[in-house]
Amino acid sequence: MYNYYFAVASQNFFLFQEPIEEILRERTQYYKNINKEVDFWFVLNPSFIASFENKNNYSSFPDTLAAIVSSDKDFIKWLKLRITFVYTGSFQSKSIFIPNY
Repeated sequence: MYNYYFAVASQNFFLFQEPIEEILRERTQYYKNINKEVDFWFVLNPSFIASFENKNNYSSFPDTLAAIVSSDKDFIKWLKLRITFVYTGSFQSKSIFIPNY
């Protein structure tokens, strides 16, 4: 089983209120500098969230959702501290996560 961690918020929040592009670009550069393979994805309308709707009230978001998914738990913890206004969680999968584009 593969473990994945995520930070989820409205698309509006990620795309227009937070500098998410800059944050992910800097993280990508950091990974490149330490020779680490990129292990995160930015996903619009993540389908895996449907299984969490009742648990974390994601359905109360006024906008469509977006998520940052990673196999690195510490990266998602850091992201939560950096951005603050996101929900975080985790899930397991029998296969490698491939975001829907």
